[in-house]
This record gives sequence, C-alpha cells and structure tokens, in this order.
Amino acid sequence: MKVIICGAGQVGWQIARHLSGERNDVTVVDNNPELVRRATETLDVQGVTGFASYPDILEKAGARDADMIIAATHSDEVNMVTCQVAHSVFGVPRKIARLRAQNYLIPAYDDLYRRDHLPIDVVISPEREVAEAAMQRLAAPATFDTESFLNGRAQLLGIALDEDCPVLNTPLRQLTELFSTLSAIVVGVRRGGRLFAPEPGDQLFPDDQIYVFVQSQDVNRTLEVFGKTTRKQERIVIVGGGNVGLAVARALEARTDRIRAKVIEMSRPRAELAADSLTRTIVLNGDGLDIDLLMEANVDRADAVLAVTDDDKTNMLVAVRAKAAGASLSIALVNDPTLVPLLAELDIDAYINPRATTVSSILRHVRHGRVRAIYSIGDAEAELIEAQVLGTSPLAGRLVRDIEFPEGVLVGAVMKGDKVLKPTGDVRIDEGDVIAMFAMAKDVPEVERLLQVSVDFF
Repeated sequence: MKVIICGAGQVGWQIARHLSGERNDVTVVDNNPELVRRATETLDVQGVTGFASYPDILEKAGARDADMIIAATHSDEVNMVTCQVAHSVFGVPRKIARLRAQNYLIPAYDDLYRRDHLPIDVVISPEREVAEAAMQRLAAPATFDTESFLNGRAQLLGIALDEDCPVLNTPLRQLTELFSTLSAIVVGVRRGGRLFAPEPGDQLFPDDQIYVFVQSQDVNRTLEVFGKTTRKQERIVIVGGGNVGLAVARALEARTDRIRAKVIEMSRPRAELAADSLTRTIVLNGDGLDIDLLMEANVDRADAVLAVTDDDKTNMLVAVRAKAAGASLSIALVNDPTLVPLLAELDIDAYINPRATTVSSILRHVRHGRVRAIYSIGDAEAELIEAQVLGTSPLAGRLVRDIEFPEGVLVGAVMKGDKVLKPTGDVRIDEGDVIAMFAMAKDVPEVERLLQVSVDFF
C-alpha cells in the first residue's frame, strides 16, 4: 500500500513508524526540514519538504498513485485543503484528516465531509478520543490503562500489581484452573521496563504491570482477583478547561448518576467559556497548582482528580499535589512517553497518552482486512487488534490449539455472533467470527498475514 503522511510531528512520525515497519510504501511530508530528516533517517520512509496542501508538493510525494493520504499537520485548515487537493487533483481513494477545532465537528454539519463537498473519508478528533479515554479511566479507577473492545462486551485493563496481590508467584496456567469461570486472560506483562507476552508457566511478581483482556461483566471480579477494590466516582476535579477538560465535564453531566464535578482553568476567557457551556459543573478560574485553589475545589475529598492541561509537567505536578492533599485517585494527561516510567514513583495512578490514542484511532482506519479496532500499547511496543475472520484466512475452520501463533501473540477473546467466548484450545474459529489478539510490534505483520488482509483491501 502506498501512503502519504502529511505532518511529521509526534502523531505522523508514529504512524509512519507503524506502516513502514509493515513494508508499506510510505512518504512523509512536512514543511519543517528537520522533522523530515528525522523521519527519513530513523524510518524506512521517503521524505518531501514543503506545504502538504500544495499540489506540486503532493505530486512530488507520489499522490498520483497513492492509495491513501493521512493529513495530520498541526493546522486543521491545511489538513482539510490537503484532502480536497488529493481528491480533486489526484483522485486519491482514501483520505483521513485530523481536525482539532470542535467547531468543525458539530453533528449538524456532518454533511460538510461528503465526497461532493469536502471529501474526507475519516475525520479524527484527538480531543474527543482523549475525552473518551479519560471517561474510560474514570470508569475503571483501579487500572492505569483501559480500552473497550467487541462492541463494549470486553475490555483491556492495565493493572499494577502490589505486594498484597493475592495471586503473586502463581503460574498463569494455575490461575486459569483456579478461576475457570472467569473470562480473563493475562495477555501482556511489563517487568523492569520490558513488555512481553507471557507463557502459561510464567508467574506474576510485585511491581509487574499487567494487561488483562476480560469480558465486561467480569471486570470487577477480575480486579478483585488481582487485589484491587472498586469504588464509585462521585466527586471529580478536572484541572484544565480546554477542549479535553470541557468534553469530559460535558460527558459527566450527561451521565444519569449524580456526579459532582469541578473544573479549574487558568485562562479567564476559557474559564468563562467553560462556565457558559456547562450547567451543573462549578468552574474555578486560577492556577491548578495553587494548593489554596485545589482545597477550595475540595480536592482533599475528591474521588478522582483529572489533570488535562496542555503541559505534561503541569499535569504530573497537579496529580502529585492532589494525591498529597488527599485525593483518592489521580490521572494525568501525558504526551511524552519517556515520562511514563516516572508516574509510579510519583504515586500517579493512571495516565492518558493522547498520541497513542490518536495513533490507535487512525490506524484503525488504515489497516487492511476487516480490522474493527486497534489499540497501541506503551510506546508503540504492542497492539491489541480486533478483526473479523475472513473465509480465506488461515485461521478459519481451525481450533485455537491447532493454530501456530507467533510467541508474541495471545488471543484475548473470540466473538461468535453476539456471544463472547474465552479462547480455550477447543474453541473453533469460523469465518465471520471476531477475534481480539494482543501482538508485540514485531509480530503485527504475521497477524495481518493470518487475517489474510490483502484479500479485503480497505
């Protein structure tokens, strides 16, 4: 597949890294020559320096025979014009644009992106994606990471194991026997900074961070097995009243259970805008690091504090200060993955990585085959892939035990119709089934081969 990626920032670079690693023909376009140089020197991609919306730049990037264009520059308008030029001048079949301004995303104007108007096939909104990720974190407060799959019937949970976890030093095979009715599979373990797919004989140790794939009805029981208690989130403080914070506050107001939320925003105009947009949420104008203001927001009695400003270090410091003041749970928005290892040492409970969330959302629309969802784990170290099994796939018609999966791949669940099954060895995978698999980055191409992706292009 020939793909042009416009924008070589964090998101564009990460997508280029994924797609070039899977032997696609990738060209990166950016008006910053340093970013283009970084991409071409570190990845197997071609680079073009210039404005992505200029027709001659797109032609130089190979738009005449491109299968897809991904417009992920920092400018919404450049992304929109790029898609228009790619369609009108070069007839590029598939166009994806990242749009940040919420004004472009009002449902009443959805018609704008029709092929005969502004031809964008897929619109990605980072703020909406991140707000949804924040809501998922709040829904599972005992986890540091979570994502839903299989039409909401299953979830991937990231759980940090403590010294008092009741199932430490127990082989995973034995766990399966002990909790035979529990539809949970440990698909990934991070130990000493290294992520790996565990073997049945592997044991879990204190300070391990594990990824568990579980059916939604078993989430609370699974958390209990790993020594976590769940509590209702009723009092929430959001620090940062920008697009993400505002979207989370609106989502909390829309819930049927009574949530008492407060927003702290430094910018007075943005705080006033938030106050006008919300009905039940109290908005405070001031510095989220100011302990007096945090106490005015009753952070000491908060069930959760969500730090979602546009500065990573501010978010981390707010989360630390909130926990020190007595908040039960702290969640920080962190763009820089190199900061993530510090979170546990700082007693920050969970984080949201906007880059990983946006990249996952874009990759979901890029993959060949019947890929329905994809979630990037860590610093693009692994993926959780949900896909429909085609009749031509080597998986179709075979029992799980008879399939030679790579050692870095584990099956989390199989969905037949509306029924989600635990992937025991005697489960047969048939055409039309939906399968969820954890795959280390190096094994993703083999997973795509097993899914026979080339047969069902886009």
